[in-house]
Amino acid sequence: MQLGLFVVVVFLSSMDLTGSSKVVKGKRQRRISTELSQGCARGCDLCSEFNGCLRCSPKLFILLERNDIRQIGICLPSCPLGYFGLRNTDMNKCIKCKIENCESCFSRNFCTKCKEGLYLHKGRCYVTCPEGYSAANGTMECSSPAQCEMSEWGPWGPCSKKRKLCGFKKGNEDRTRRILQAPSGDVSLCPATTEVRRCTVQKNQCPEGKRKKKEEQGKQDNANGNRNRKDTKDAKSGTKKRKSKQRGAAVPATSASPAQ
Repeated sequence: MQLGLFVVVVFLSSMDLTGSSKVVKGKRQRRISTELSQGCARGCDLCSEFNGCLRCSPKLFILLERNDIRQIGICLPSCPLGYFGLRNTDMNKCIKCKIENCESCFSRNFCTKCKEGLYLHKGRCYVTCPEGYSAANGTMECSSPAQCEMSEWGPWGPCSKKRKLCGFKKGNEDRTRRILQAPSGDVSLCPATTEVRRCTVQKNQCPEGKRKKKEEQGKQDNANGNRNRKDTKDAKSGTKKRKSKQRGAAVPATSASPAQ
C-alpha cells in the first residue's frame, strides 16, 4: 500500500516539474522575441539587444565588431579600411583582409593599399621592392623596369641603302615608336624605339646617274665624231698629197734626132 502511494507521489511531482519547465521556456522565448527588432539603428532590419544588428537593409554591408566575447553587428554603406565588401543575395558582408600590413584590399588575399611606409607589389606589402623592381613614378607601388608604356609602331619607311633611295636592289627599311611613360623616368630601361628589317626593291637607276651616263655617252659620241672627222680629214689630206706628187713628177722628153 505504501509502495503504491509512493509511485503516485513521484508521478505527480514529475508532472509539476514538466509544466513549470514549459512555463519557463515560454517566458524565455517571449523575452528573446521582445529583444528583436526593438529600437534597431537606421539601416538595420533586424537587431538584438546583445548582438546589435543581425540583418541590414539591401545595398548596405554588415560589419561584425568584437566586444569582449560578443560580436556587435553594424550596417555601413561601404566597408572600412582593412576590409573588403562581399555582396551576396542573402546579405552583404564586410570581410577582413588577411594580408599582413594591408590597409585596403580587393579580396581576402589581394591588397590594394599597404600601410604607410610599405611598398605594394602584386597584392602584397614589402619593406622594399623585390629585386628587379622599383617604385613607379614616386608612388609606393613596385613596377618592373620592363613595363614601359610605349606608343604603337609607326609605318615602315622607304627602302634605302647608304641614305640613297635608288641604284640598289636590297636595302633596309625602319620604323619608330615613342616612350609614353618610363618607370622612375629612366628611359634607358625601356625597349628599343627603332626597328630595322631588310627589304628588296626593283633595281632602278638614280636620276643623277642617268644624267651622268647620258653626259658621258654624249662626250664619248663627240669624241668618236671628232675622231671620225679627223680620220676623214687626214684621209682627204693624204689623197691630195698623193695627187700633187703624181702631177709634179716630170716625165723626161726624148730628144729629136738631127736631120740627115
